[in-house]
Amino acid sequence: MTHISHNPKLFQRTLSPQKQAFILEVLSGCLEYRKLLTIVVDAFYMRDGQLCLWSDYNLFQVICYLATFQLEELGFQLFSNIVKSQPADKMHKFLRFFFNPLNLCSWIKDEWSLIYEMAHVKENWTDPLMRWQPEVQELIDQLERVLTNQLPLSKTKAKVTEPKQFNLTVPRPRAIPMPEPVPVVAKPRPVPRATYQSPQEQQVLELTKRRNRLKAEELLLRANLGEMRCAMPRKAPAQGSKKALRLQSPPRICKTLQLLFCRPSDDIPIKLNTAAILREGALYQRQVEKELQRVDKLVDGARDLSEFLEWQRKMQAKDYQEQRTASECRRLQGKLSHEEAVLARQRLLQENKQKADRKKEEQMAELTQQCAARRLQEERSMKELVEQVMEGHRNTQVAQMKLLKRRQQAVQEVREESQELLQRRAQEAREEQTQRCELISQLRALETQPTRKGKLVDLTQIPGYGLEGEMSIVELRERLARLKEAQKREEEEKRDQIIQGKRAKSQELQNTLEQISLCRSAMGRSAALRSVLPCNVFPTPSI
Repeated sequence: MTHISHNPKLFQRTLSPQKQAFILEVLSGCLEYRKLLTIVVDAFYMRDGQLCLWSDYNLFQVICYLATFQLEELGFQLFSNIVKSQPADKMHKFLRFFFNPLNLCSWIKDEWSLIYEMAHVKENWTDPLMRWQPEVQELIDQLERVLTNQLPLSKTKAKVTEPKQFNLTVPRPRAIPMPEPVPVVAKPRPVPRATYQSPQEQQVLELTKRRNRLKAEELLLRANLGEMRCAMPRKAPAQGSKKALRLQSPPRICKTLQLLFCRPSDDIPIKLNTAAILREGALYQRQVEKELQRVDKLVDGARDLSEFLEWQRKMQAKDYQEQRTASECRRLQGKLSHEEAVLARQRLLQENKQKADRKKEEQMAELTQQCAARRLQEERSMKELVEQVMEGHRNTQVAQMKLLKRRQQAVQEVREESQELLQRRAQEAREEQTQRCELISQLRALETQPTRKGKLVDLTQIPGYGLEGEMSIVELRERLARLKEAQKREEEEKRDQIIQGKRAKSQELQNTLEQISLCRSAMGRSAALRSVLPCNVFPTPSI
């Protein structure tokens, strides 16, 4: 088709008038019944012709048109000659698909009936095709025999490239390199003995701790013995013999333990930082608070919590059982609600299906009416189009004369507009040139006027620009000086506050250290008494 439209003269020279008329008739028929042919060929490509090329689309349309509309006029012999002149495999596939009774009497007939009336389709197209079906089946068998007898093309074996070995120069053998001398490594230093020994400072600290503990135990023992002797109740001495005084004197401990102390020669103090002091002070404070809370509970009448814990366990078991019962009830209720929801959903699906069927029937009725109306409208539009084309052919010369006049008028208008634009641009250029000359003369006049090189400045004058907070330079300097003095005073105050804070912090640390020393001494005394004397002799002092 494209060849005919691009080369009409070649088409007229190579073909006879009879063949030209036949080709034009086939072309006009394919264009007129393009919708019918497109339905069949598209379905063929979707089903049996999936491996066919899309470049053969027009070929299948022409064969379908000849078989449907021109088979009676051409005759079966000429139609078979046209089919045999084309590739046998393509024609075999298409004719077997198109003349299949299942396709012709089912969906092809239904699709064509949507465009044209059912009776017209059945009377003029499908019934004649079914009458020609036996002859076409013989033609299909012939094409199949041709395909089976066709020998496959022998494939010539391609010549394999034979590689040739390169003529390369043989390299000389490499000489054996001389062995490199073994480098002399310097003797390493031995590992120092201090690596596997504990540092001396740690030993000194352990010795100092042991000495301080022994001192504390000795002092605690002496203080407790003196306290017991002083706290023993006595009666006033009566005038009597020395024997009575000897009987009234408090009993003494006959046997005392001899304590041996190790006194090292050097005394190394241990310095604690701020964090260690605060941490140890907080530890002793917590211990004191815990002891006070324990005493308060005992005073208030604290007792065993076993009964309360038993009651609490029973109540928790009871609550757990109730929760399990409630959860089981909720599970059963959820299951019932789920089943009810499934039943409701099934009912809703059935109702929706019935509604959809009714709506589908209504839509099908509307579609049939719309198709009939569209078909009538297309027939009217085709008639009007044909009439317009015929009228256009008649009025071609008149339209060409009108078009020529319009073009001449448009050219004249464009020419006049271009002349007006040129005149306007020339006028604007002249006006711009005069403005430039005036500006140049004004600038030269300003340059010739005398100017004062120096400028007097009054530092006490306000600029007067109307801005908020305007001031003179003198006032600005005075304010800056005052701001600097205020900043210095603030810095001195901050410095004093920092010094006072440091002093208060140091005093607080000193108090904490004193409290820690008191707590340590008390705990040392109690530990010494527990380790030396029996538990029932001396009471354990609290912190």
